[in-house]
Amino acid sequence: MPFVMLNGRLVHESQAMVSVFDRSFLYGDGLFETLLVWNSRPFRWEQHWERLQRGLELMRVALPFNAGQVKEQIIQLLAVNQARYAVMRLQVSRGVGARGYSPPDNSSPALVISTHPLEPVAPGQPREWRLHLSSIHLPPAHPLSHFKTCNKLWQVMARLEAKAHDAEEAVLLSAEGHLAEAAAGNLFWWTEGRLHTPPLTTGALPGITRQVILELARRWDWEVRETLAGPDVLAQAEGVFVTMSTLGVVEAVALNGHPLGRSPLTPQCHAGYWALVARESESRRCAPPNTIQVS
Repeated sequence: MPFVMLNGRLVHESQAMVSVFDRSFLYGDGLFETLLVWNSRPFRWEQHWERLQRGLELMRVALPFNAGQVKEQIIQLLAVNQARYAVMRLQVSRGVGARGYSPPDNSSPALVISTHPLEPVAPGQPREWRLHLSSIHLPPAHPLSHFKTCNKLWQVMARLEAKAHDAEEAVLLSAEGHLAEAAAGNLFWWTEGRLHTPPLTTGALPGITRQVILELARRWDWEVRETLAGPDVLAQAEGVFVTMSTLGVVEAVALNGHPLGRSPLTPQCHAGYWALVARESESRRCAPPNTIQVS
């Protein structure tokens, strides 16, 4: 039976419970981060933690653990679950409160850390997904769009649409009708040898893997542009892909049932991502704790 870390305590997954009056359940009043665990190390932990902290500051939520304490909890959880390669989720809720939108004056935030199986990924052979252009548009860009809030109904509904159209992923447009992001990741495409991605002003999430791909592109001296564009550019693109922490680079092979261009640079991005993951995880591997206490 896998374990989770609930407010600093290791508990069996079957016994990990929060109140039905928890505000993340009632109102989506919380944030989360999804991280790749490779070689027992959360990849780009510092960037994920920094984004989470900025989001909590915006929401005026004071987490009762500092970065070092959370890192120790993660190490313990990975050790007890024997999760050397996994997906990890950190979720923070404002905590329990009375009915109504107004946050309580003295809330007790809840922190849940869980690990999940990692889908097998072959470096250099990106997963292939069919895309569907969703009828759902993101709301206008707002400071909250920079963070993963616990209310992801736009993305959930977009995925439902995609599934109904025999596609694995949805493409969401901005309020103005520009390409913004995929339901679970950031969007990239090639045109005339240039790599493009929507600007964050569209309401797209500033994804950690998005940043990694931009780093790799600079290292490879590729020309990269943040481009406001309509969905028609994808049909004309030389290649399209989606980025996310758990799968790295996913190649888009069709949009609304029509084939898309396939660029040989997409497998290079995929291989480069996983090579960087392996390199950074090997050099900074987490050491298991001396003792593990389970509740």
